[in-house]
Amino acid sequence: MALRKAGSNWVDGDRFFDRETELEALGERVEDGTHTLLTAQRRMGKTSLVRELLRRLDEQGTFETVFVDLEAAGGPEDAVAEIAARSESVSGAWQAIKSGFASTLRGVIQHIDEVGVSEARVKFRAGVDSGNWQHKGDLVLQALAASRKPVVLAIDELPILVSRLLKGGDGTITLERTRLAEEFLGWLRKNGQAHQGQICLILSGSVGLQPILHQVGLTAQANIYSPFDLRPWNEPTATECLAELAETYELALSPEIRADMCRRLRCLVPHHVQQFFDHLHEHQRRHGRHSATLDDVAHVYEQELLGVRGQTDLDHYESRLKMALDQQGYRAALELLTEAATNAGQLRADAIALYNDDYGDAVLIRNVLHLLEHDGYLERSDDGYRFVSALLEDWWRARHGQYFAPIAEREPSKGTSR
Repeated sequence: MALRKAGSNWVDGDRFFDRETELEALGERVEDGTHTLLTAQRRMGKTSLVRELLRRLDEQGTFETVFVDLEAAGGPEDAVAEIAARSESVSGAWQAIKSGFASTLRGVIQHIDEVGVSEARVKFRAGVDSGNWQHKGDLVLQALAASRKPVVLAIDELPILVSRLLKGGDGTITLERTRLAEEFLGWLRKNGQAHQGQICLILSGSVGLQPILHQVGLTAQANIYSPFDLRPWNEPTATECLAELAETYELALSPEIRADMCRRLRCLVPHHVQQFFDHLHEHQRRHGRHSATLDDVAHVYEQELLGVRGQTDLDHYESRLKMALDQQGYRAALELLTEAATNAGQLRADAIALYNDDYGDAVLIRNVLHLLEHDGYLERSDDGYRFVSALLEDWWRARHGQYFAPIAEREPSKGTSR
């Protein structure tokens, strides 16, 4: 079947392209009961990979599957209610979950089968509070573990919830908030260990969990999860995807054109490859052309991907930093990335040393660099770090570089002023 555009959403089935090796490896982990932490930079296709795996497992019929998205969750109570509401497809567990909430929901619970997931979530949430969320959560996971078939519980955007617990509404990490995050992660870890073989956890998110935990010394709470790194496409895969899209939409893309598109992106993030094609296709259609030239590729990259139309998607790279870091760490990340973007993509060791002095906190800078490397913004080079993605580098320079002064050219300042 012809490959169709993916847009900005996750894809599965006929719209899922490549990743067969990764699907097989992740499927083997599920068969072995291995709890997995899926890691990758943004837009690499983590959610699509997990959704496609769950779809195939459902077809095979050997596992029950539950997919939970915690991006909107404000606390452990929301997370428990979301897991409970999304467990409706696990028939035996569903009955037990409803029974476990009957005492707090009284007459409401008997009507819960008649509503959709969003209403069910609200009804379950009414029965969960700060004093009983662990007990209610235990009941939910015990019910899933007692299912006739093993359950794959995929939890997306867990790191966003953990970051929200740590920083609250003001972006400041406190001891009390750290304890709440530790309590929630400890609860999930305890259940993962207690039900291993009956429940297989797959955790993922648009920001990395490990760097967030590293900031507050909670990395031990993630030691039951085996990391699984989802890498960018290689050039043959990316050019094959472009060729299939071009055939579907009757746009002639020569091998030279496809190679130039890959060169401009440098890091072949699946979403960026498909987004580049989408913009190029729309540009050619507006001008009534059915083939593309190198000039067309250059125009679309510079005027559209780096222009207003492309900013909405790339803005998320910046907003996710704010979710993952406290206020001072976020400021440092913006400066470090802009320092690199305005220096041909390079963040050199001597500049890093100056930032250590300027902030008066080498640990802060080290933690920020750890997150930027883990989440795919930067990678190590011979003399420091460099941008992984040419697209992100070019966009960051255009967005932040115009009035930026490299740290070596500034007047000295005291770290305490920050």
